[in-house]
Amino acid sequence: MRPWRFVVWFGTVSLLADFVYEGARSVTGPLLASLGASSLVVGVVTGAGEAAALGLRLVSGPLADRTRRFWGLAIAGYALTVVSVPLLGVAGVLWAACVLVIAERVGKAVRSPAKDTLLSHATAATGRGRGFAVHEAMDQIGALVGPLLVAGVLALTGDDYAPALGVLAVPGVAALGVLVWLRTRVPDPEAYEREAVPRTPRAASGGRLPTAFWTYAAFTAATTAGFATFGVLSYHLVQRHLLTTAWVPVLYAGAMAVDAVAALATGWLYDRHGPRVLVVLPVLTAAVACLAFTDTVAPAAAGSLVWGAAMGIQESTLRAMVADLVPSGRRATAYGIFAGVVGAASLAGGALTGGLYGYSIPVLITVVVGIQVLALALLAVTAAGRTRVGAG
Repeated sequence: MRPWRFVVWFGTVSLLADFVYEGARSVTGPLLASLGASSLVVGVVTGAGEAAALGLRLVSGPLADRTRRFWGLAIAGYALTVVSVPLLGVAGVLWAACVLVIAERVGKAVRSPAKDTLLSHATAATGRGRGFAVHEAMDQIGALVGPLLVAGVLALTGDDYAPALGVLAVPGVAALGVLVWLRTRVPDPEAYEREAVPRTPRAASGGRLPTAFWTYAAFTAATTAGFATFGVLSYHLVQRHLLTTAWVPVLYAGAMAVDAVAALATGWLYDRHGPRVLVVLPVLTAAVACLAFTDTVAPAAAGSLVWGAAMGIQESTLRAMVADLVPSGRRATAYGIFAGVVGAASLAGGALTGGLYGYSIPVLITVVVGIQVLALALLAVTAAGRTRVGAG
């Protein structure tokens, strides 16, 4: 199978999986609120879910490098997500729903370092930015269709979450089927990278990670710490009566469409101009807070779309740069550590925005903007350090 075909088929797996879990995430805030959750609980639970999705990769990343069982970990992680989402619709009590929200994210933690490493080998031949961007854009097709389906079922059933989330089991089973088939076709994706860079030996799994990787992780953590979860954004939209519950997934679908466009644009720019394109991420993150927490429908909806653009960059171009900074033998570990750092920042961001939302929205906006100014300074330091390393 040619590298681009591998990227597209892996994108198909992610498309089907995003159909499942993005359909669920689009209504997480209203679902938890319907079970009695406050804004703080929504912020903490969704932030903890993202922390689990990212932080637990500190374990799954090194495990993938040590065992080299990339395919097995990817399949196991997708399976956990496919099981958790339909159960979320019939949880019935707040604590069970919270557990399932986090369990779905744990599935992502199990699979992601292995999945990203498998994909990184093919993108060595296709171009890192473009390969990860195409994969992310296909993700977002599922992330667009899934919430729309959930919205339709909610509208037809009078906001009944059980059938709305239960129907997502179908694309989940299909995702697992395609993934198992792809493993039989391409058991060793690392061959793509060995062929693309024939004079580069197969890297060992030991050794230290480059200094440039750590400074880059610090920048990413800073910009993520001020990034609100969609759970908090959707909570605001419903609690302030800006949108009905059924319309929230439609807005989320629009955000996922913006996500795909932003991923493709920044991926192409990354391959041409390098990491300088990432300066846009703190700017977008600050804009989310300034727009999304207003009491007028248009700017609040615009804030959610800007949120989608920032997510597109986070899920594509940020990952592409990790592959360029770290050799293949340590890449799953690097993805795990990178995600762990970002996971801690995501938990802080979810709790921060959820807590400050209940205290003072002007204070929330001021704090988020201040954090993004710090992130821009860290990006400048990171770029300067990378330049010095390159010159040396």
